[in-house]
Amino acid sequence: MEDLEKKIYIIRHGETEWSLSGQHTGITDIPLTENGRNRAKLLQPFLMKQSFVLVLTSPLQRAKETCTLSGLGDQAEVELNLMEWNYGTYEGLTSAQIHETAPGWIVFNDGAPGGETPEQVAARADLVIARVCSARGDVALFAHGHILRALVARWLDLPATAGRNFLLGTGTLNILSYYRGYPAIQTWNAPLRP
Repeated sequence: MEDLEKKIYIIRHGETEWSLSGQHTGITDIPLTENGRNRAKLLQPFLMKQSFVLVLTSPLQRAKETCTLSGLGDQAEVELNLMEWNYGTYEGLTSAQIHETAPGWIVFNDGAPGGETPEQVAARADLVIARVCSARGDVALFAHGHILRALVARWLDLPATAGRNFLLGTGTLNILSYYRGYPAIQTWNAPLRP
């Protein structure tokens, strides 16, 4: 039986040099900027008031560092399925650069050559959701923009392609929960202020 009181706190990692430049950062393991670290610390006063039965983080340093700076690093378990979308040959490129050879390309529709398809990302998101649903209490997830957007689409029983409809800034706090037994979004893309 589902824990319909459960809340899932979704936290996108803080700013990186590549998130600033618009480069697709999948498996490249780059650190947070100083601003990214400062914004991650803003999560701490809010998250420390919560009680989590499960804290999961992507293995990439930008997500793990955000988790640590928010105060939950000691509770965190690495979850490989929270890795960012593998962009294959598009890794490190901006959308403008990709559109020079693939006009109209959108990762949620088209996937990435040499990387992952939307269906493969949806399958990973579904595994995370199953793990979250088996936990008896609130959960926190630290990961990346595109995987989290696909995950929220799957939470709502939509295809991963619907992730294109959920904008998600760096260092934002998001909460998934339930409305009368149906998976719902409680808070989305909420930046924390100093």
